[in-house]
Amino acid sequence: MTYGVHGTVAEGFEEVREEFAAHLAGERHDPGAQLVVHLHGRRVVDLWGGEDIDGDSLTTLYSIAKGAAHLVVALLVQEGTLDLDREVAAYWPEFAAEGKDRLTLRELLEHRAGVVGDPERAFTVEELADDRVIAARLAGLKPLWEPGTAYGYHAFVIGALTGEVVRRATGRSLHELYEERIRAPYGLDFHLGLPAALEPRRVDVQPLLPTPAEEALLAERAAAPDSVRGVAFQQHGPEPVDLVAFANHPRVRALGPASSGGVGNARGVAGMYAAAISTVDGRAPLLTRETAALFGGLRTPGGPDLVTGTDDHFGLGFEYLAGRYPFLGEDSFGHSGATGSLGFADPASGVAYAYTRRRFAFPSGYGEAPENRRLAESVLRAAARV
Repeated sequence: MTYGVHGTVAEGFEEVREEFAAHLAGERHDPGAQLVVHLHGRRVVDLWGGEDIDGDSLTTLYSIAKGAAHLVVALLVQEGTLDLDREVAAYWPEFAAEGKDRLTLRELLEHRAGVVGDPERAFTVEELADDRVIAARLAGLKPLWEPGTAYGYHAFVIGALTGEVVRRATGRSLHELYEERIRAPYGLDFHLGLPAALEPRRVDVQPLLPTPAEEALLAERAAAPDSVRGVAFQQHGPEPVDLVAFANHPRVRALGPASSGGVGNARGVAGMYAAAISTVDGRAPLLTRETAALFGGLRTPGGPDLVTGTDDHFGLGFEYLAGRYPFLGEDSFGHSGATGSLGFADPASGVAYAYTRRRFAFPSGYGEAPENRRLAESVLRAAARV
């Protein structure tokens, strides 16, 4: 089945529309995809395709929430409210338990804390929806490695940990600060906690429909439940967390956990990253070039991620994207989402990019849908020409 492409592109970005159309034509199953790009704060691409999808449709975008959460943290660091080299326990004394007393905020943002989950008792979906519940339990846990000595993707919990630091330092929740300082002023359709009034625009996340060969490969790569990866992805309990059911759970949508539960669309995500690096509606960029470079550069060199096995994974809170996409600037920053969605800002080119899909891609799980390389590369080529 061929899925039509809808929407508009500015002059000079026709190649991006062609690449998006080629991607949709090659999909075996409807991805329900959106692609939005801003260049120097101006929207130049606004495309979508698939059944029951338009430019306004909202869906759960998983770890793209980490980008919103850590944009708040970057603002607070920029303003001097948070100090990257201060111990987490100086803000949050309970976190000092079990040898975590020397971990700094910088190291926490680099996923070096070692508390990716509770190996003794997995979190339920209802618990994973609530960042305060996550933070309260993790504060007293013994880390799975010596804090600061290695890094591993704190997939379901990093936003709860950094969010608790924000709450202790400011007296406000990370969600409140995101809403008041970023989402509402720019009218962004990307939410940490979806208002009930917007539920009619929401569409469910859909599962991967693998071929037999893909299914066999996924089974071969599956993590042992009691491994570090199994604990991080909550696979070690009597009812392992199913990512599709998690995303579609009403409590997850309503509370918007800052690690994994952002709900929105490509317009909202691209608008957020445009606001971070560009003048938008007469407002100065949220981040200075210095802050963007600080949070976007590589901060985890020299060794694999203990959860995902990937190399050179993180900046500060954001993923290190120039390693995955070498056509991006070294200080680009952003985050992927489990279905294959991706949002980023590239200060060097002035590009803010967001690609969303409601159906899991293959390979799936860490947001590495293969079409992002082709789509983003076509965007950067077009941006360089105009």
